[in-house]
Amino acid sequence: MSVPVTTSLPAAGAGSASGPVPPAASETVPPAAAASSPPSTDTGPSPAELLGFVRSVASDAELISSLPLDPEGRTWLRLDGPGGSEAWLIGWPPGTGTGWHDHGGSHGAFATASGTLKEDSLAARLPTEGWKTLELAEGVDRERQLAAGEGRAFGRHHVHEVRNDSEDGHAVSVHAYYPPLPLMRRYSRTGAVLRLEQVERPEEWE
Repeated sequence: MSVPVTTSLPAAGAGSASGPVPPAASETVPPAAAASSPPSTDTGPSPAELLGFVRSVASDAELISSLPLDPEGRTWLRLDGPGGSEAWLIGWPPGTGTGWHDHGGSHGAFATASGTLKEDSLAARLPTEGWKTLELAEGVDRERQLAAGEGRAFGRHHVHEVRNDSEDGHAVSVHAYYPPLPLMRRYSRTGAVLRLEQVERPEEWE
């Protein structure tokens, strides 16, 4: 079970989406392939600024220790992010993870405050709407370990999953997104095939 501290955390996620139809039902996406998107004219915090914020919060030992940890499910606390961004402090029991997801067009950053998290991500800009199944080309997978004090920023097209692979230790991390998440898409993956399973919107998290 998950134990919310203040409000429910968005399940990392995704789903079916409507809109323009970029790729066919099954299409190979090579590294850095992308559907074009209009450039953002937003003046909110950049990915680099969000990374600075999450690293700063992750170093706040008093705040990190205030998050209740549960042995069975993730716990979370919503934070005030800079410049109107959305931020979360998240506790990860051993063996828990997000599953594959994107961030609905928001950019962001996260940093590990304690323990170690593993991130699997795709080095490809996927079309954001109009498809159900994509076949990923070879070479798009990236993997990294983020120990305490380490973090990473990401852009609007980032697709990843995050896990605590430890068998016996919790991890705690800080995440920030701008603009605040408009939706999250949840994916399933079998080998090279990525399937869009669900779209989750903010009203479903609160």
